[in-house]
Amino acid sequence: QVQLVESGGGLVQAGGSLRLSCAASGRTFSTHDIGWFRQAPGKEREFVGISWSDGSTYVAGSVKGRFTVSGDNAKNTVYLQMNSLKPEDTATYYCAARYHTMPILITAQDPARYDYWGQGTQVTVSS
Repeated sequence: QVQLVESGGGLVQAGGSLRLSCAASGRTFSTHDIGWFRQAPGKEREFVGISWSDGSTYVAGSVKGRFTVSGDNAKNTVYLQMNSLKPEDTATYYCAARYHTMPILITAQDPARYDYWGQGTQVTVSS
């Protein structure tokens, strides 16, 4: 069983930065991938990035250059650093965990492939 708790969301002006944290308990970093997703009202859940079980990371093209995923094994925490925020980044951000099988990106981008989810943290970017 894996428990995930996100934090760090809030209200920020366009161009600002936020760092989201995803604290995982029960997870062994070497066996689970941690994905970041976001969901705006009326829209589908969107893949943002991932911390693979081997520590490597990937971010979606839509946020590449502005968002970065990183992890701290000692703290069992994965971070989503968001810079140059835009109003269209406004959403509820979730982290999710899945047991690592193969590093196949197309499956990592599918929310249905994840077994555990955090409660979400709201990010609002004002123009």
